[in-house]
Amino acid sequence: MTYEEAVRKIESLQQFGSRPGLERIRGLMGRLGNPQDGLRFVHVAGTNGKGTTCALLASVLCRAGYRTGLYLSPHLSDFRERMQIDGEMISHSDLASLAGRVFPEIEEMESQGEMITEFEAVTAMAFLWYADKACDLVVLEVGLGGRLDATNVIQKPLVSVITSISLDHTKILGDTVEQIALEKCGIIKEGGVTVSYPDQKPGAAETIRRTSMERHNRLVETAVSGVRELSTDLFGTELSWNGIRLHLPFLGEHQVKNAVTALAVLDVLRNSGYSIPEEAVKQGFSEAVFPARFEVLSRSPLVILDGAHNPDGTAALASAVRQYLPGRGLIAVMGMLKDKDVDAALKNLSGLFSYVITTEPSSPRAMSAHELAERWRRLGIPAEPAAGQDEALRMAHGRLSSNGALLICGSLYLAGAVRSHALKLWSPAKK
Repeated sequence: MTYEEAVRKIESLQQFGSRPGLERIRGLMGRLGNPQDGLRFVHVAGTNGKGTTCALLASVLCRAGYRTGLYLSPHLSDFRERMQIDGEMISHSDLASLAGRVFPEIEEMESQGEMITEFEAVTAMAFLWYADKACDLVVLEVGLGGRLDATNVIQKPLVSVITSISLDHTKILGDTVEQIALEKCGIIKEGGVTVSYPDQKPGAAETIRRTSMERHNRLVETAVSGVRELSTDLFGTELSWNGIRLHLPFLGEHQVKNAVTALAVLDVLRNSGYSIPEEAVKQGFSEAVFPARFEVLSRSPLVILDGAHNPDGTAALASAVRQYLPGRGLIAVMGMLKDKDVDAALKNLSGLFSYVITTEPSSPRAMSAHELAERWRRLGIPAEPAAGQDEALRMAHGRLSSNGALLICGSLYLAGAVRSHALKLWSPAKK
């Protein structure tokens, strides 16, 4: 099987959608010999901040000398981004080989009426790969929710991590913060250790406390008081932590809180016997990479890419724009999914843009560019739909002055689709 054939097979499973439940993944992993049972995990759930927290942890652990797997979803530009070891994506040949091992089992299950989803198949392949490569640790990001997510087939992790919780995927996870928090807390296993993001919403914090107590977990509730922000600019934030100066290559107060969460997880791992020198933390933080999180693609003109797509994410994005781009004539290229809280996102971002060019993310769930433009116009913001993503970037390129600024935002699906083209249109950022 070639790499292209493997990706086509994986993507063919999208027809089965997202169907929460652990029975299918347990059956599939059993057929594959349960490779996940021999691995050690840091399991990360939450609404926002999962990916950044995972990227920081994996970067530090790799530089501490541990063979570190990283599992993320969705990917931005390359399917292989989902599976990494020590910062390197899975090779084309390894992914093809894994598909050749996993799909015969999937097809056997399908013949018995058990339809495996795309995410379940990829999760199974990832566990096999990390086991084949003898990873010391795997930083494992939940796909959706937690309790019934395919990643929750694992046994007790070294640490369960709950990042910021807010409203998203409400039709699946529940329409209150408490209900969503309960789903996220499904990753908390009996007798373990749980680390929680600073400043959780009260309902989420109480749910995490109660679940941790019921499952006899030691709960580490983090606080930003342990970290001091020294300085910040468009290319990162300088922090002081336990007298150590750290460079965080991500922007915004929420990213400082994600960093605090990651530092607390590293402390838990140290207390469990893992050797994580200060230099590994410094180097791991400064060299961590996670695209499309207030990512500066170009300095002149200033072009920023961000994948925020839910109310809390767009509120954090708006805060970062006001902090780092005051007084800039800002235009936007924006696309959103129609099943998101679009009105809340636009309300958070209103007042930031002088002009908005709308387009459609690469998803069947995309809101039409015309509908999104009309919603902006109702708020009194000039907006124009583009015929496609490339056309939206060309329109922005034509309007953007050398001292102006462009924000590409609204969806990770949009960010992934346009990132490479945007980098070609505008010179890469120089640090």
